[in-house]
Amino acid sequence: MTPRELRQRGVDRPDVILVSGDAYIDSPYCGIAVIGRVLESAGYCVAVIAQPSLDTPDDITALGEPRLFWGISAGCVDSAVANRTALGKPRKSCDFTPGTVNNRRPDRATIMYCNLVRRYFKNTVPLVIGGIEASLRRIAHYDLQSSAIRRSILLDAKADILVYGMGEHAVLQIAHSLREQRDIKSISGTCVLAAEAPAGYRELASYEAVQSDADAFGEMFATFHKTALHQGAPGFFQQHGARFLIHHPPAPMLSSAELDRVHGLPFQHDAHPKCRADGEIRALATIRNSVTTHRGCYGDCSFCAITVHQGRSIISRSMESILSEVKHMASQKGFSGTIRDLGGPTANMYASGCELLSRGTPCQHRHCIGYEGICPKLVHGHGEQVELLARLRALPGVKRIFIASGIRYDLILADGKHGRAYLRQMVAHHVSGQLKIAPEHCADAVLRLMNKPSAAVTARFARLYREMAAAENQHIHLSCYVIAAHPGSTKQHMEEFVRFARSNLQFMPEQVQIFTPTPSTVSTAMYHCGRHPLSGEVVWSEKSSVGKQAQKDTLRAGREMRKETVRSRPAGGRRKKPSGSPWRS
Repeated sequence: MTPRELRQRGVDRPDVILVSGDAYIDSPYCGIAVIGRVLESAGYCVAVIAQPSLDTPDDITALGEPRLFWGISAGCVDSAVANRTALGKPRKSCDFTPGTVNNRRPDRATIMYCNLVRRYFKNTVPLVIGGIEASLRRIAHYDLQSSAIRRSILLDAKADILVYGMGEHAVLQIAHSLREQRDIKSISGTCVLAAEAPAGYRELASYEAVQSDADAFGEMFATFHKTALHQGAPGFFQQHGARFLIHHPPAPMLSSAELDRVHGLPFQHDAHPKCRADGEIRALATIRNSVTTHRGCYGDCSFCAITVHQGRSIISRSMESILSEVKHMASQKGFSGTIRDLGGPTANMYASGCELLSRGTPCQHRHCIGYEGICPKLVHGHGEQVELLARLRALPGVKRIFIASGIRYDLILADGKHGRAYLRQMVAHHVSGQLKIAPEHCADAVLRLMNKPSAAVTARFARLYREMAAAENQHIHLSCYVIAAHPGSTKQHMEEFVRFARSNLQFMPEQVQIFTPTPSTVSTAMYHCGRHPLSGEVVWSEKSSVGKQAQKDTLRAGREMRKETVRSRPAGGRRKKPSGSPWRS
């Protein structure tokens, strides 16, 4: 928002100013936009400052000081991940920055933006930090950039309160409390600092205790991970020097009806003209004609931060809400007829779960899905998804609907009632050239640490997919994501993946990334502690850049070998299989 836009609305001072490390895209895919629209729907005047310069006061002072609070977020991605590769090299491009050159978001963006506000607004209204960077760094955490345990970001940012998780309920309560001049120190879904530990809250080992003791850090993380990430979790406190970080219990989950209302807010599904004028925003091409069906993920992959931020419980929008959004999208000028993605963190978790998940109190003794298999109490949602997709295909103006979010193939295989029908519909109508899956590895020793399905499950799905694609006469393929140098993975394990890809997947993966230790994940705790924080099992991790790159290069060498084999095929004939090769013609 610009000063001119404020004047046009007759506003001399906004109630809330949100500061973001991303260009402003008014879409439910972007957290800042969701928080802004939710506050606006409650009657607050909200302004946004996108990617303010740190070198001058021009951007941060352009709209003046808000009446109630500043809301500060690094953006859709932790700035350490947005700005650095797994090997610590600067990333040159950014999909959320106009012009795509990655030169607008600072390292440790949440901290830097808080410092920027305090530099030009002394004794200002409260600073509220949120978004995934703040959420993952809310307690003492391992930081790859410094290769050390850092204290809660709330202290380093010198903010007044931290909102963790998705944040709608907590932010509204903060706004209401400040408007009514009430205290904001006891709001669910937030962290604050206090001089004393609160009665009835559970103690986590102090920052000083875990800073230089990996075993103590692992025990602290295990306590936090097992008990703090679900509805009904107790409050915690963690001492940092003379002060206490107070981690209040989670805010209530949104209901499906509330999620429908959020997605029914007047999003423009476009970038603000000021941001758009600065250059192409690549993320916009993907999310403009995409639809979110649900939030949350019970996959509980060890390396993934989604569960820590969104929770394990699936909150699905109603079919009518999704249909209404697509109808509106199809009526817009310039709509091509193609929905680029329909899904969520995992596309085929829509409408699935169990009674415990629906209450926000999942089992603590096992994972819902993963290496150990599918929990027998899990209720699949493929039947509802088949119905939803059929209804969407029948809408006027809708030509193609693609599912690009990725799917959990173990869920499809486990659903004897609707799994095959869902996959058949996917193959026939909803795959654009290739279907993305995420086995991540094939060595069962590594998959167990990742909490991913076994290699046998992956091979079984690959066979089924090829058979179904052939039966539907669809020339579509599988593609997959692979992680190199995950804790427990060695170069020999990556060589095993090359053999697995040749014989079972029948293609060599193109998308290989080196494991990045992000705060507050189980895999990061393994990486730092040298053991699994939940089981105590000793886990070796590759920590040298040379060793990490060597694991990634193993798959690259496999791809080059495959290309050489294809080039050796006689003109007009079938390729010759090298002696002993398990590849199929």
